[in-house]
Amino acid sequence: MKKNEEVQAAAQKALEANKKNKQGRQFVLWMLALVVGAALGWLGIKPLNELFTFIATVFTRLFQFIAVPTIALAVITTLAQLGGKKETGRIFAHAVTYTLLTTICAAGIGLMMYLWIAPGNLPADIIGAGTANVPQKLGHLTYYDHILSVIPNNLLQPFLSGNVLAVMMIAAAFGLGLAFMPKTENRDILMKGIMGFQELLFTLIRALLFILPVGILAFAAQLSAQIEAGVIVGALGKYTAVIIGSNVIQFFIVIPVFLLARGLNPLQVFKKMSPAIAVALFTKSSAGTLPVTLASAEHNMKANPAVSRFVLPICTTINMNGCAAFILVTSLFVMQNAGYEMSMPTMITWLFVAVLAAIGNAGVPMGCYFLTLSLMSGIGAPIGIMGVILPIYTIIDMIETAENVWSDSAVCAMTDHDLKGKIPEPSDGEAAGA
Repeated sequence: MKKNEEVQAAAQKALEANKKNKQGRQFVLWMLALVVGAALGWLGIKPLNELFTFIATVFTRLFQFIAVPTIALAVITTLAQLGGKKETGRIFAHAVTYTLLTTICAAGIGLMMYLWIAPGNLPADIIGAGTANVPQKLGHLTYYDHILSVIPNNLLQPFLSGNVLAVMMIAAAFGLGLAFMPKTENRDILMKGIMGFQELLFTLIRALLFILPVGILAFAAQLSAQIEAGVIVGALGKYTAVIIGSNVIQFFIVIPVFLLARGLNPLQVFKKMSPAIAVALFTKSSAGTLPVTLASAEHNMKANPAVSRFVLPICTTINMNGCAAFILVTSLFVMQNAGYEMSMPTMITWLFVAVLAAIGNAGVPMGCYFLTLSLMSGIGAPIGIMGVILPIYTIIDMIETAENVWSDSAVCAMTDHDLKGKIPEPSDGEAAGA
């Protein structure tokens, strides 16, 4: 009997070692795809670049296809299982606390960088020319309109339009409804169907992860070709330096400090979550990256599915570190150019406006840009500068989204670490999707 146990223990140890080796090989493969793709894109071979653009578009569409149902099902199943239990409140409290702390830090760093670098005003003719680049229908969009668009008026429209916040509201309502409804046979059948659908989605996500190196290669080549062709350039040197500098400090210093403070190794967390961060960089969508973020958290980081499937969808919509910095810095820059008084109380007020606005932003491409445009339009500021910023926003959006997903990953890791042993692992049936 003792020998049997020793053999089983040795077998388990070998399996775990193999899993670690496999994760290491995957990481190397993803990094290799990144480097090779960048090199091929820089060559400027037109037919090859067209092929990479096609592949990148295919992958982006696949992520979008699977993202919204993944968000909805993750929230529904988690709330259905935990909605009536105290564990739900504990997970939510940890997630929201870390989200607020990291987002306030991101906005604060943005403000300090803005005061330090102090970007000047743009010439009036450049601002006037930039007005033509602003999408006309968004030039008159108010923040009130943005909030109203989140409230769903039918079941299907949010899913069809990809309105992530509205989908979250519907999923939360369904999940809590399932948690508190009578435990009848109909409820059990409905839960089995939902869990089966979630298992199917996670099978598709695993297939997508298997071919992900091809997508990373194409994304890297596409970006490299754009930079080489001079498409992504920035005439707003100091403004761009403030935005990128703020994101870099948050990414490489602030978030790792949070992880270290909770007793976690930032390098290990980053390595395990690197597939999601890489996908976020190129897709420019936190919501679109969610399937990969969930898979990385559960397969690589070994997070409790009860935590990851609740925290990550929520963080996708409320944990927007990069967005908070962009909203604050861009708002200050626009108002400064418009001649608004830029006193310290005004800047501090806008810091909190930026944090709250970022929490209400949807994790979709250019979401921060359109939200900032809504805020500036709402206070009557000239929006021509938003048109000037638009050509360089592509690179800003990439960096912001990668930072957002890195922060989501950190919040999930810290919440899982804090609640380890306090939140029960899902049963085999409940975690089938993992």
